[in-house]
Amino acid sequence: MKPSDIRAMSDDQMKDALVNLKKEQFNLRFQRATGQLENTARMRQIRRDIARIQTIARVKQAEGASAPQSA
Repeated sequence: MKPSDIRAMSDDQMKDALVNLKKEQFNLRFQRATGQLENTARMRQIRRDIARIQTIARVKQAEGASAPQSA
């Protein structure tokens, strides 16, 4: 998942993507534990995508908090 794609997402879309990635990560952990995991590189991709989404969400939140509010 590219950072530009994530930045284009709304907050709800980012939350949904994060939930889906965490579910996939959970399933991959079970596959690894039972010896059924074929694509071990996918675990690394998932972990990095989760971090990417969380980082961009934090940046968006910080930008929203620091923006001047009109009265």
